[in-house]
Amino acid sequence: MFKTQKKIKKSSKQCFCICSQLNASGNPSVSYVIQSLHVILLNFLFPCVRSLLTGLYPPSSGTIIINGKDIHSDLAAIRTELGVCPQYDVLFNVLTVREHLQCFFHCLFTMTFQALEDVDLSQHQYKPVGALSGGMKRRLSIAISFIGNSKTVVLDEPTSGIDPCSRRSIWDILLKYKAGCTLIFTTHHLDEAEVLSDHIAILQRGQLKCWGSPSYLRETYGQGHSLTLTKKVC
Repeated sequence: MFKTQKKIKKSSKQCFCICSQLNASGNPSVSYVIQSLHVILLNFLFPCVRSLLTGLYPPSSGTIIINGKDIHSDLAAIRTELGVCPQYDVLFNVLTVREHLQCFFHCLFTMTFQALEDVDLSQHQYKPVGALSGGMKRRLSIAISFIGNSKTVVLDEPTSGIDPCSRRSIWDILLKYKAGCTLIFTTHHLDEAEVLSDHIAILQRGQLKCWGSPSYLRETYGQGHSLTLTKKVC
């Protein structure tokens, strides 16, 4: 974790994403760096940062640099390389799976077939979304966020509210896409963070509490607790 603006500037040429003294009104500032194009970052319990990363709200202070582009001055360019999967599926029940992909990316028909294959929805591509299960809808939302060959994809609770089997299939999808881009996602499932993440950031009440690889965090903080019980003899 980098605390000062000076250190972050010094490292900016080597890093993919920098959050420097980032602040939204009423929240403490937070700074961190994503070091590699292939890092998966877990950002835990900090919805404001997710909104700032995607440009939904401007920071009241600080800045974000993604792939050398500042979110203040290059937001339009950043958005051309950014995919977003919100926590709740934004889909149209009357449209089919295939129509969704073509609706969002009408110029990228050649990618539609591959996206359907990647998320295992080829057999359901002509079904209306209203007839799909929750897990299928979630996979469709993930496909929409990746179909444009985005260099960065922000996923908000990608496995929230689905059954364990669908959750595991989404893990496989994210591991497949991991090699080609940077994934920034949030989760409340610590096992999911350990399986999917290269680096994990845990934030509480707007403050960065710890940052590191899953193995580092396990060795540093995974000491467990000891409970001593005393039996009272009458």
